[in-house]
Amino acid sequence: MTTPFNTLRQFDSGSETPSYLHSLPALEEAGVGPISKLPVSIRIVLESVLRNCDGKKVQARDVETLANWNAKAPAEEEIPFVVARIVLQDFTGVPLLVDLAAMRTAVKGLGGNPAIIEPLVPVDLVVDHSVQVDFYGSANALQLNLDMEFKRNRERYQFLKWGQQAFKTFGVVPPGIGIVHQVNLEYLAKGVLSAGDLYYPDTLVGTDSHTTMINGLGVVGWGVGGIEAEAGMLGQPVYFLTPEVVGVNLTGRLREGVTATDLALHVTQLLRAAKVVGKFVEFYGEGAVTLPLTDRATIANMAPEYGATMGFFPVDSESVNYLAATGRTEQQCRAFENYFKAQNLFGMPKKGDIEYSVDIDLDLSTVQPGVAGPKRPQDRINVPDLKNTFTSLLTKSVAEGGYGKAENDLSKSAAVKRNGSQSADEAEMVNDRPTPDAITAAHAKGDLHLRNGSVLIAAITSCTNTSNPSVMIGAGLLAKKAASRGLRVDP
Repeated sequence: MTTPFNTLRQFDSGSETPSYLHSLPALEEAGVGPISKLPVSIRIVLESVLRNCDGKKVQARDVETLANWNAKAPAEEEIPFVVARIVLQDFTGVPLLVDLAAMRTAVKGLGGNPAIIEPLVPVDLVVDHSVQVDFYGSANALQLNLDMEFKRNRERYQFLKWGQQAFKTFGVVPPGIGIVHQVNLEYLAKGVLSAGDLYYPDTLVGTDSHTTMINGLGVVGWGVGGIEAEAGMLGQPVYFLTPEVVGVNLTGRLREGVTATDLALHVTQLLRAAKVVGKFVEFYGEGAVTLPLTDRATIANMAPEYGATMGFFPVDSESVNYLAATGRTEQQCRAFENYFKAQNLFGMPKKGDIEYSVDIDLDLSTVQPGVAGPKRPQDRINVPDLKNTFTSLLTKSVAEGGYGKAENDLSKSAAVKRNGSQSADEAEMVNDRPTPDAITAAHAKGDLHLRNGSVLIAAITSCTNTSNPSVMIGAGLLAKKAASRGLRVDP
C-alpha cells in the first residue's frame, strides 16, 4: 500500500528477494514529528497508522497527530489502529465463527460467492476454556479428561474443524495444548510479519484479558471484547484514545531466591498506587536487560491486575534469542532483528532516551518474596509476615482490607457435607443458627472441619507464570518438599 508520506524503504530481511518496510526514521527525516523520542510502544502503533494510511479508514492527519504525541498532554483523539492478527479463546471464538458462517449463508442466499467472506487478517482460535477435571490424581488423568471433552462436545469440534478448513486465514489450536496467551507467546507470535515483500511488526488484539503477556516479547497487543475482535478480523481499525505512557526504569537485578512472580506482585502494588489504569506502561533500563524474556512475560501478563492497557518491554537480543529457542526459523529470527534495527526500535532504552508521561524508578534488588491477597492482587504481603498478617486480617475491619470477624468466631465451624451441600439452608443458617456449633462431615480420610480461615481452594501456579520454566520448576519442587514434610490435601 502506498501512503502520502513516501516512506517505503528496502531493508535486509534475510530473504533472497528484496524486502521493504514503511520507515519511521524516514518519516522523522521528512519533519513529520520527533519520532525517535516517542515511547517504543507508540512508535509501533504509529507504524500501523502510517502503513494503513489510505485516506479512508486512516487519514494523513492521524499519522501527523500520533507522530507529534505529547508526553505530558496527549491529544484526546482516537487512534485508528489496524492490527496484524487476532487471537481468540473458545468462549468468544465460537460465536465469532458462527457469525462468519451466517455471513457466508447470507451471501449465498443473495446469489453471491460465499467464499468472499474471509478474515482479512490471520485469526487463531485457541481452545483453552473447555476441558473439565473429571479425573485427577493419576498419570493418565489428562488423557482421560481430554477423551471425555471430545465426547461431550463432538459437534462443537466438528464445527471448529469446518471453520479451519473453510477459511484460509482461520486456524484452531485444539484443547489440551495450553492457555491462549501461553500458546500465543510460545508458538503463534512471529515478532514481524509480511505480506508479499512488505514487512511490518506483529501486533494483535485478543479476546483474553491476559493477551498482554505478549508485550514481554515486544509485541503490541491487549485484550478486547468479541465485537472489537470481529471488527479487527474484517480489517477495520481498533479505536482507542491516545494514551499516556508511564515509563518504569528498572535498575539493579533480582536477588537470589526472588522470582518473577515476586517481581510481578511488587510491580502490581507499585503501579496500582501510581494509577496507571487505561495507560500504556513501558519497562526499560539496565535492569530490564537482566530479565529473561520469560520473566518479562510474567510481568506483562499482570497488566490487567495493575490496570494498564499494556505492560510493554522493547525488543532486544533477548527477544530474538527467545524466538529462536521456541522453534522459530532462522530466517524469521533474522527478519525480526533486522526489521527492528532498521526502524531504530532495537535495544533496551536508557533513562533519558525517551520522553514518558511519567517516570517511575524501581531497583530490582529491593524486591522481596511475597504473596498476593487475600482479596486483591495489589494487596501484597512479604512471606515472613504471612502468618501473622493472615491471622490479623480475619478480625480487621472490611475498610482495612480484612474480614471483620469477631475473635470468638474464629474457632467455630460451619456445617457441611461431603457432597458439597450444607446441612441447613441459607435462611436457617442466617436466622436460626448464624454461628453453629462445630459439625463434622465424614469422608474417606476422616472428619472435615471448616472454619473461618480454612483454605478451600488453592493453586500452586496460575496462568501468570505457565510460560516461565523457573517458577514452574520451583512450584514443583515446593510441592515435592511439602509432600515429603507431611502436607496433605483433604479430598
